[in-house]
Amino acid sequence: METKKLWWVGLFAIAMAYVESAIVVYIRRIYGISDLIIDIPPFDPVLAPIEVGRELATLIMLLAVGWAVGKSLQSRLSFTFIIFGVWDIFYYIWLKLFIGWPNSLFSPDILFLIPLPWWGPVIAPVLIACLMVAGGILVVLSTDKGRKIRLSKIDWMTFIASVLILLYSFMEDALSIMPADVETLAQLRPISFNWSIYIIGLVIAGYAVLHTTWSGNQKEDL
Repeated sequence: METKKLWWVGLFAIAMAYVESAIVVYIRRIYGISDLIIDIPPFDPVLAPIEVGRELATLIMLLAVGWAVGKSLQSRLSFTFIIFGVWDIFYYIWLKLFIGWPNSLFSPDILFLIPLPWWGPVIAPVLIACLMVAGGILVVLSTDKGRKIRLSKIDWMTFIASVLILLYSFMEDALSIMPADVETLAQLRPISFNWSIYIIGLVIAGYAVLHTTWSGNQKEDL
């Protein structure tokens, strides 16, 4: 039963989030960072590629665990989404417990550096993480019932469109100054978050998850 593994992957994600948030606490203490947007440290050509590598390694770890736990491509991807979502949510929960940050769900945060710097209010990635967890669990439950999710071309196009729109909402500031070198991107100060674009992407993503996990879009495995 795939559902029995949900507790273990959830525990892994929570523990990994603890490690990730602890690293952030150390970095903030070393650089004297109190505000991620204002107190951006000077660009370091040695540390920059290491930080990007750390983020890439994190993604590989999440995917590797999901791949090891699942038995089919469907369940493997689902577990990966669940792990990613739980990890992202608890990353902020641990930071709140450790240092009292974020001050609110609307506190701005630098989210990722691959392929360009992402940024947005904390609630933005958390809502996406919740959607990933919910969708992943629904697919795992379907797998245990012997049902396979079959995506049509329209389903794939909807998913891809939602992802691109959401990515644009997070990377809009970085994209606006392209082409730019790494040092310029590293020192980018975001101006405002495009809520309208983000909400459109989130609604499309929510529809895509609901539609593809709905019983009418599932087929019994023979």
